[in-house]
Amino acid sequence: MNNFAMEWLQDWNNHDLEAIMDHYADTIVFYSPLIQKINNDPTGRIQGKENLRAYFSKGLQAYPDLAFELYHVLEGVNSVVLYYKSVGNRLSTEMMVLNEQGKVVEVRAHYKQM
Repeated sequence: MNNFAMEWLQDWNNHDLEAIMDHYADTIVFYSPLIQKINNDPTGRIQGKENLRAYFSKGLQAYPDLAFELYHVLEGVNSVVLYYKSVGNRLSTEMMVLNEQGKVVEVRAHYKQM
């Protein structure tokens, strides 16, 4: 899981959208309070890889200085939680459920309010 986490972090810090998207399954379901803000969507939910690509693209444009700092990787059964410093120096965790191919099928993102 540490390899997954380090690759994920590097791809985000490089702002490499194609490499970022390679971590996610076509059937991804992604929940985040930032979806509510960036997409003006009260559900905070995105479903499908192409919809997620559009959201991440908006996010990379909205935060051109985006740089994550990974603090901890917590391993579970077919899942991982990444604890890191995120947008605006907010503390964040992402709980990611992985399929048999190691692709992310569900994410629950959490942010400390500042």
